[in-house]
Amino acid sequence: MRIACAVLTLSDSVASGSRADKSGDQVQAMIEKANLEVISRAVLPDNRQDIATLLRQLCKRPDIQCILTTGGTGIGPRDVTPEATLDVVEKTLPGMAEAMRSESLKKTPFAMISRQVVGVHQGTLIVNLPGSPKGVAECLAVILPVLSHVVDLISGHTQHKEDQEDQG
Repeated sequence: MRIACAVLTLSDSVASGSRADKSGDQVQAMIEKANLEVISRAVLPDNRQDIATLLRQLCKRPDIQCILTTGGTGIGPRDVTPEATLDVVEKTLPGMAEAMRSESLKKTPFAMISRQVVGVHQGTLIVNLPGSPKGVAECLAVILPVLSHVVDLISGHTQHKEDQEDQG
């Protein structure tokens, strides 16, 4: 099964057209290089309610298994992506968020103030990534190796690969 993803850029400046969506482009490039598919892209300003609404709408789509957000994970007054994500998710996956921060911390001390959230809503994985192309590259590289497995588990395919091989 090829995982279909939505990429959601959350940024006042990108939404207003005053800045290019380099982070969204970085997410898409890495997803496609990993042989996953981007079937939806959107840009929204930093508005908690609008972000949560769009996340819920995307999670209702049966053709999307994963939503990757970029932006709004800092500590600025308008950075509300983690809060909007927590408004939506039913289960959090703190280990994935911690792994991203831990790897980024090896490269910059500013990683300790990033507030990514990873969680699940209605069978869809939601991953918050930082708003810079460099941050996206560092964090997405950490979780890409487990992304397919996580989506399989969320989809109810909980049999371990070793068990499948024993039955084959």
